Amino acid sequence: MKKLGTKVIATNRKARHEFFIEDTMEAGIVLTGTEVKSIRQGKVNIKESYASIDDGEVYVNGMHISPYEQGNIYNVDPLRKRKLLLHRREIRKLIGETKQKGFTLVPLSIYLKDGKVKLELALARGKKLYDKRDTIAKKDAERRIAQHSSEKYQ
Repeated sequence: MKKLGTKVIATNRKARHEFFIEDTMEAGIVLTGTEVKSIRQGKVNIKESYASIDDGEVYVNGMHISPYEQGNIYNVDPLRKRKLLLHRREIRKLIGETKQKGFTLVPLSIYLKDGKVKLELALARGKKLYDKRDTIAKKDAERRIAQHSSEKYQ
């Protein structure tokens, strides 16, 4: 019996700090059986990963999936390039956006949806240093306002 619903396995928290997220989409990943078992155990890291488009196909690079302990001969390279499953029109849209407007493709999270491994892919534009400082200042101001208002009511 398959588990219904979603369960987030790993998130790329650094991506929201480093990039402006313009659009997100869900993609399937071509994996081997031992990779899926390892992901179910939570042994995946997407902090340094990015996606690229080669010959009309989208691939995720730098995603580390630790080898499955009981996998022996069926384990594959932990950092291998993995194909993402998207519709043709989605791939065409991504090609246009990355070529013309200077966007990059960044994985935001990996999760299980109805028993299948999915990846949330973001179309993102890089932040400059002053943009990062501005974001940090806004969050700090919001935190202070929330802290001050909670002190009033106590």
